[in-house]
Amino acid sequence: MTVSTLAPRARRRMQAPDPPDPVTRYALNVTAGRTVAGVLVRKACERHLADLATGHQRGLSFDRVAAQDAIDFFPLLRHYKGEWGPSPGKLLGDPIVLEGWQAFIVGSIFGWKRADGTRRFRHAYVEVAKKNGKTLIAAGLGILMTFFDGEPGAEGYSIATKRDQAKLVWNDAKQMVTKNPELAGRIQRFALSLTEERTVSFFKPLGKDSGESEQGVNPHYGVVDELHVLEERDSVDNIETAMAARRQPLLLKITTAGVKRESIWAEERADAVAVVEGRATDDAMLVLIYTLDEGDDPFDEKVWPKANPNLGVSVKLDGLREAAEKAKRSPGKLAAFLRFRANIPTAVSTRAIDIDEWDASSGLADGEDYLSWEQRVFAEPRSGYGGLDLAAKNDLTGFLFVAQGEEEGTYDVLCRFFCPEAGIQERSQRDGVPYDEWVRDGYLIATTGNITDHEFIETEILDLGGKHEIADIGFDDWNSGMLPSHLMDEGVQMTKISQRHSGLAPGWRELETAVLSHSWHHGGHPILRWMAGNVEVETDSQGNQKPSKVHSSEKIDGMVAGTMAMNRWLAHGDVMAVMTAV
Repeated sequence: MTVSTLAPRARRRMQAPDPPDPVTRYALNVTAGRTVAGVLVRKACERHLADLATGHQRGLSFDRVAAQDAIDFFPLLRHYKGEWGPSPGKLLGDPIVLEGWQAFIVGSIFGWKRADGTRRFRHAYVEVAKKNGKTLIAAGLGILMTFFDGEPGAEGYSIATKRDQAKLVWNDAKQMVTKNPELAGRIQRFALSLTEERTVSFFKPLGKDSGESEQGVNPHYGVVDELHVLEERDSVDNIETAMAARRQPLLLKITTAGVKRESIWAEERADAVAVVEGRATDDAMLVLIYTLDEGDDPFDEKVWPKANPNLGVSVKLDGLREAAEKAKRSPGKLAAFLRFRANIPTAVSTRAIDIDEWDASSGLADGEDYLSWEQRVFAEPRSGYGGLDLAAKNDLTGFLFVAQGEEEGTYDVLCRFFCPEAGIQERSQRDGVPYDEWVRDGYLIATTGNITDHEFIETEILDLGGKHEIADIGFDDWNSGMLPSHLMDEGVQMTKISQRHSGLAPGWRELETAVLSHSWHHGGHPILRWMAGNVEVETDSQGNQKPSKVHSSEKIDGMVAGTMAMNRWLAHGDVMAVMTAV
C-alpha cells in the first residue's frame, strides 16, 4: 500500500467531526448529565439518539438543515414585553433566541422526516412549569407553520374551551407580527385573525364559549393551550380528525400539570408518558415532560431545573425561592408551588391553612379569649369593610368586619355567627360540632325559629354600623333574599361578589398573606378557627386559588366572609403595604 493511498485516510482521521446540531447537542448534554433534567426528559433525549442510530430501519431520518432553519426562524421574531421588549431608546424588542430545550422541541418537529420526505411528528405534547416560555414556542410555531411552511391555504388555530384562553397564544403571535416591520407588511392583523391574502392562510383563536365550531375547519397547525383546563374531549378529537386532509400537520398540546382526577389532561398525559417510556409506540408523537422525579425534594434548588428548563432566563431564581418559602408555611401555597412551579400533579383541592400559623396570627394577649379581645380592641369606633355569607335556611351565617389594626400594617377582625335555635342540640350530636357550647359561651347567636332569621341579622349589622364605619360589605347573592336590599335602603353600601375565582381569588390571596405574616388578627374566635382548619382551596389554570365550599371538609362560611371583606379592601385601594411586602 502506497503513501498516496494512506494519506486521504489519515487526513480523514485527523479532521474534527462535525459539531452536533442543536437538537442532538441538547440530547447529548442531557444524557451525559451536563444539563439537569428529569427521567422523562432524559428518555425523550435517549429516544432521539436511538432513532439517529436505528430510525432508518423504520423509514425515519433527521434533516439537520431543516431543523436549523426552523430554529433560525425564531430570531426573526421579537420580544414585545418584559425585560427583552421595547424600552426607551430601543424601538424594537430583542430577537427571540431559543434556549436549548426550546431548540430541541422546534428542531425535532422540523428535522425528523418520514420516508416520503414529510415531517415525522404530527403531534407534540409539551408539559412544563409556568413562566418557562411554552406559549412563546406555540405562538412562534403558529406564525412559522401558518405563513412560512409552504402550505397553500394554511389554517392555524389556537384552541381552548374559553376563547379568552385561546387568545393568549394567538395574541402573542399577533404582537410578534406587529413588532416586526417585515412581517407586519405581509400579514394583516384583524380583531381575531392573522391573515395572509397571497396564500389565503390565517391563524385565529377558537373557543367553544364563543359559539364557534371545529366543524368545517381544515387545520394545518393547531395548539391546545393549557390542556389541563380543557373541558370537552371533542375539541381535540375534531381538530385531529380534520387534520387528516393535510400533508404534514401539527397539533401541539402545551400545558402545566393538572389535577389527579379523570380529565382530558390525565388521559393525554398517560398516553404521552407511555410513548416516551417506550411502553407504547407512536412515531408521530413528540413528548417533552419537564417535572421533578419521584423522591426529589421540591425545596431542593438543585432539582428545580428539571421542571424549569428556563431557570435563570424567564424564570428567576429569587422568585422561585420566595414561592418556596411561602409554600413551606402554607398548605394551599404548597399545592400551587408543586403544581405550577415544580409541575407535579396535585389533588383537586388542597388544605389551605396551617393551624399553627393561624393561631400565631390571633393577636391575643396572654390570658385573653376572643370575647375579651373584642371588648378591648373594638371598644372605640373603627373603620373597615365587611363580608357577609348568608346561609341556607337552617345553616350557619357568617358576618366579618375587618378593620385597620391598632398596629401599623395589621387588620383586626370582628366576627358574628348566626344559626336558627331549633335543633341545635341534635345537630351538635349528629355532626360532632359543639354548636350548643358555642351558643352557651357567646360565640354563636341562636335566632328564634328553625330558619335563618334575616331580620335579626340585618338589625345586628345595622347596630354594628352605628358604632363602627363599615364602608362597604361584600356578599354572595345566593340565598341572600331581600337582606342586601334592606341594608342598602338603610344606607349601607353592599357589593355582590362572584364566588368564582375572579371574585374570590384576590381577597383570598390577601387574607392568606396577612395570616402568614401574622397580621390578620382574629382574636382566636373558636368558630372561625374551626372553619380556618376546614378550608380547602381550588386552583385555576393561572394558579389563582379560592376557598371551596364543595371540597372543604366542613363549613367555611366565616372564611368566605373574610375573603369578601378583603375583596372590598382591595377594591377601595386601602389594602395595607404589608400585603405586598410579605
